[in-house]
Amino acid sequence: MVRRNKLVGMWAAEKLALAEENAKAYSDELARGAVDVKRNDILAIIRRDFDAAGVNQSNEDILAVMNVCWLEAGNQTETSDAGDGALVQIARNLVK
Repeated sequence: MVRRNKLVGMWAAEKLALAEENAKAYSDELARGAVDVKRNDILAIIRRDFDAAGVNQSNEDILAVMNVCWLEAGNQTETSDAGDGALVQIARNLVK
């Protein structure tokens, strides 16, 4: 989840036209949201930031990117947690 959020964060940072260091900080902040219940609604955070910056992306577009990033994160890391593996498989099925 942390890796997925970092990937989504980098995509969102690009849409927000954040410079390199700011993009990394934005991505890191979203990654921390994966383990912090108060900051785990990544869609809501990105939606708020996109609305504030005038970025035109629908929730469906954002969710599609989140699913693709979930798959990418799953392919980049070995998982020993059956729950994570199951979630990656569900995301793969959603993308099909």
